[in-house]
Amino acid sequence: MSPAARRAPARGKRAFAATWWGQAWVRALEDSTLDAGRLSRGRTYARKGMVGDVIVAPGQVKAPVQGSRPRPYRSAVHLPVLTDRQWDTLLDAIAARAGHVAALLDGEMPEDLVEDAGTADVPLLPRPTELDPECSCPDWGHPCKHAAALCYAIAARIDDDPFLLFALRGRTREQIFTALRARRTAASPTPVQPSAGVPATAAYARWIEEQPPLPSRPLPTGPRAPVLPVAPPLTSGLDLEELQRQVADTATRAQQLLHGDPTSLTLTQRQDAIRLAASHGSPEWFHRLQQGTGLRPRELARLTRAWRHGGPMGVTVAEQPTPAAPAVLAAARTALSAALTDMTEQAVPLKAWRGRLTLGDTGIQLRHGPDNRWYPYTREDGEWWPCAPADTDPVAALTTAWEQRTRRSGEKPRMAGKAHTGV
Repeated sequence: MSPAARRAPARGKRAFAATWWGQAWVRALEDSTLDAGRLSRGRTYARKGMVGDVIVAPGQVKAPVQGSRPRPYRSAVHLPVLTDRQWDTLLDAIAARAGHVAALLDGEMPEDLVEDAGTADVPLLPRPTELDPECSCPDWGHPCKHAAALCYAIAARIDDDPFLLFALRGRTREQIFTALRARRTAASPTPVQPSAGVPATAAYARWIEEQPPLPSRPLPTGPRAPVLPVAPPLTSGLDLEELQRQVADTATRAQQLLHGDPTSLTLTQRQDAIRLAASHGSPEWFHRLQQGTGLRPRELARLTRAWRHGGPMGVTVAEQPTPAAPAVLAAARTALSAALTDMTEQAVPLKAWRGRLTLGDTGIQLRHGPDNRWYPYTREDGEWWPCAPADTDPVAALTTAWEQRTRRSGEKPRMAGKAHTGV
């Protein structure tokens, strides 16, 4: 049985992949067909371990899949490889930021790398129209249940090793790093003898003397609706009210920059769309932003809530697991176990995965962020949704999530009888 088959979950179609890039692979499969019945059979085959040894090669993944007959069927899924021009564009995007290389080596797929590549018409993640299934079975489905099982089974391997996506597109890990080393060598500048310079304190004092003070103006406390002298051009797709909102939003961001908050300068196009969805409650705006980002409505709604509770960092935590230091994770588990025993009057098992602590069957999960805070989540309709602002104390985050869950369900809360201790 293949590693992918061993990793196949016991239930839930969304459980085949845990990472956002693995889930993108599964979505591409499910969006490529309307035949829910064959997809359901494919999930069943994958869970039962009927997918044999998987072979990944440029442009295809293939494996024997056991069906109703004694001899397994030969199943494969084909994916177009990238052209040399597209590879040059992708490698330039990876080499442009050292963080991309570090993330890939750590087994993570940087989302902004995929977005930048997609903007340049370099599809690293599969599009629904690109997956081309093939099978030796007599089923005419596209895909048949055997090819669907292969796609579900490979999702877990893509979770663990995002370089499989590169291999499917035509180049191995070794080829990629060889090309990146060549780019780094070519881009290395000739060493320049540094000048003596001036003491930092003197330079800073001179800068302070030369810069006039900024006017002291308070940040706006609510949305503004300036009256514009002219209507927006017909070709812009905006009406007057929408343009006024854009102008007010731009003015607010300019004020934030003047007061030393550069957050808006570092947002990706996707993050800025999520910010706008969180800032403006208009259904029309939400629909347009959802279409522009390509996100599903529930996914955009979940990320919008993450922004409202935690800003850009909240969105990062919602999309990418952040491992916690072993000592931090151990301390959090100890404190949470004690608090949960007080709340429920019984021991509650804690499951840890990449800095995420799922608290038994309470419907609560805490996620560790790059800012060393714990972000509370509650389970809603089978999915994890952010429910409150983060806290450096995991027990405080648990208490907030517990209150949110209790308020939503209408249950009578059972809270700890002792004050919690920060960790």
